[in-house]
Amino acid sequence: MKHAFFTLTMVWLLINQISAQPFFGKYTLLIDHWKFRLETENEDNLLKKTDYSNWRDVTLPHDWSVEGPYSPDKASATGYLPGGMGWYAKELIIPIEKKGEKVYLYFEGVYNRSKVYLNGHLVGGRPNGYIPFLCDLTPYVKYGSVNEVKVQVDHTRYNDSRWYTGSGIYRDVYLVYANRVHSSLWGTYCKVEKSSKKQADFLISTSLENESSHKATVEIQLELKRKEDGKIVGSSSKKIEIAAGDSLDCKQKIRISNPEFWSIKSPKLYMLISHIYVDGKLTETNQVATGIRHLTFDANKGFALNGEWIKLKGVCLHHDAGCLGSAVPREVWERRLLNLKSIGCNAIRMSHNPQSTDVYDICDEIGLIVLDEAFDEWEFPKKKWVSGWNVGTPTFDGNYDFFQEWGEKDLRDMVLRDRNHPSIIMWSIGNEVDYPNDPYSHPVLDKGTINQPVQGGYLPGNPSAERLGNISQKLVDVVKKYDTSRPVTAALAGVIMSNHTDYPFNIDVCGYNYTEDRYETDHKTYPKRILYGSENGHGLDAWKVVRDNENIFAQFIWTGTDYLGESGRWPSRGFYTGLLDFGSYLKPRGYFRRVMWAEEPVSYIGTYLAHDTYLSQDAWPCWNYKEGDLVRVVSYSNTPMARLVLNEKVVGELKSFNEETFISSWDIPYTPGELRVEGLSEDGKVLSSYSIHSSESPYAVRLTPDITQIAKERGVSQITVEIVDKNGVPVFIADNEVTCHIEGPVRLLGLESSNNEDMGNYKDEKQRVFHGRLIAYIQAKGVAGKAVLKFTSPWLQSAELVLDMY
Repeated sequence: MKHAFFTLTMVWLLINQISAQPFFGKYTLLIDHWKFRLETENEDNLLKKTDYSNWRDVTLPHDWSVEGPYSPDKASATGYLPGGMGWYAKELIIPIEKKGEKVYLYFEGVYNRSKVYLNGHLVGGRPNGYIPFLCDLTPYVKYGSVNEVKVQVDHTRYNDSRWYTGSGIYRDVYLVYANRVHSSLWGTYCKVEKSSKKQADFLISTSLENESSHKATVEIQLELKRKEDGKIVGSSSKKIEIAAGDSLDCKQKIRISNPEFWSIKSPKLYMLISHIYVDGKLTETNQVATGIRHLTFDANKGFALNGEWIKLKGVCLHHDAGCLGSAVPREVWERRLLNLKSIGCNAIRMSHNPQSTDVYDICDEIGLIVLDEAFDEWEFPKKKWVSGWNVGTPTFDGNYDFFQEWGEKDLRDMVLRDRNHPSIIMWSIGNEVDYPNDPYSHPVLDKGTINQPVQGGYLPGNPSAERLGNISQKLVDVVKKYDTSRPVTAALAGVIMSNHTDYPFNIDVCGYNYTEDRYETDHKTYPKRILYGSENGHGLDAWKVVRDNENIFAQFIWTGTDYLGESGRWPSRGFYTGLLDFGSYLKPRGYFRRVMWAEEPVSYIGTYLAHDTYLSQDAWPCWNYKEGDLVRVVSYSNTPMARLVLNEKVVGELKSFNEETFISSWDIPYTPGELRVEGLSEDGKVLSSYSIHSSESPYAVRLTPDITQIAKERGVSQITVEIVDKNGVPVFIADNEVTCHIEGPVRLLGLESSNNEDMGNYKDEKQRVFHGRLIAYIQAKGVAGKAVLKFTSPWLQSAELVLDMY
């Protein structure tokens, strides 16, 4: 960054209701009645096909890779799951009365190297699977008759990522009708010129396009309402003329009094409604939500939100959800993000690509800070592991081959789509593209000590690290062209090497991955550099360096949740160090993190046999051992003292809070019953507690749904399926197989047990529980009514549940 102080005030748009809407025209979801086939037949032959009798019916979003099967002959980088060449087809009837309008398809994400055809004509596509794109169907539409859409998805180079990507049309698709004079894709941009507790001045820009053959008069009427009660707080109306074939931006101002600011604890939002009239006729209405907040970045003091200096307690997140792959419903994201926030997490890093609009919307709504990220590699590929993470001989597939042509366009479109979210505070142009010798190298690698493997010192045959400076400057310029209201950042992996290039000096804020030992040194050497931890391990010391240093404002734990890919040796579905598991349940290390991050008193206990003297942050809440076994009980608690209670009797000595470990422990002989830890104040008052129970043999299946009434259009119920004993105590050690039976208008999306080593089928109706439970994802099919779910397991009492679709 050129200056030590970076401050900004802005207002942002939040998509309301339909998450991925393209912000123009009149749009409808296009997710039902698609045909799908994995096919390698000649492209021309497939474009001519009209017989779909041997194609599958699918509902979008759809990820075919997660359907499997897992196989040891596939690559560990992508979770031992397949890729391939997929084709989607759908018939559309465009009414004759739409003739004269523009007709588009908007794809929020297709992984990857997609091509879209209408009636045999190529109308668009995108090589980058994470970037939305728009296809103009108008020139080839047959009005009043059947039109055939076909989408080719080429993921034959399936090991093209260091993590699981999924394959297919895995995000939403919209059919868009628009007047020939219309607002542009992502055409509304809003920021605050001035703000205070008394008033805020909004500058709203609407991009317009005239694709007609005549000049048009356009009037834009804006209303701003408080989202919570619908009260109008401001308005604006403006008329402009736009020439045939021209495009322009219409700028308007709205001033409001006594504005409510968006924050982590109080994410206040407004609704912005824009009505667009063309030659006196209303042609489109867009409704979005807005929020106001003020950001400050300082090299010495860190980060402030609305003038309050805060520490960002962040996690990194990939885009899959275990058995659901990359086609993740909004409800699943919401539960996951709320679970993360419940442990004190207040920030999310999108790793390492733009994610579904749902994710940003939810962060806006519940108050989570976002670091938005574009790339994991630029012009050269990184290593992609095949036989296990960092094991054996890697391959070098990737997305680098289209970076030269598409990289700046991809970054532009990420900024245009996402710049209206109040939650986003920084744009990241890359993750670990400076990883030493993977591929860039520099002579300093023979001299410096880098807190990551340098893989052989300086390799003069590798690309020069000096290239990082030129590329990063081009990417920074792209971001600044479309949004000057946020700083540009990047996650540096080899900072000693990068410090000998222009790379860290081109960006505004520097993220360091796993190099906490460089914070103090580089703060002294580069006093104007704003620093934070963009990717960090789970160690307590990594948090303390953020907590105890005023200038370091954030850490982002790797990772917030278990994810597919970057797997170890077979059998292994994915990376297993998440605070949450594949099913978004809190793991022991999640409870341990809560002790560091939570502002309220919290406690937890886990156990393991006391063979060793170590204190683990991965102690599971199990209280089933052999009578007399010596068991280590560990407590994660942030209270001044903790005591252990077994069957209502205090056992072991009272423990004071341990600043060095954040863990208290007792070694006690196992006795069945209830084991409880109590977190105490200095005067002995109970501030928090956590209990675990020994269980008897598995007796029954128990169901706990998050909701039982779901929207008939794509609503999802997430049902916890547990094995319990005759007293209703969960049997943590159970591994019974459960079968799901369904009657009614819902579909089973998957049964997720969160077992990293179970390489079976998670999409069918049978699954073994892991740690005594699994989660069932049930989705409505678009029909109102009731569905009866029954879960059975041999020799156990079954359980039933009724879901209402409305």
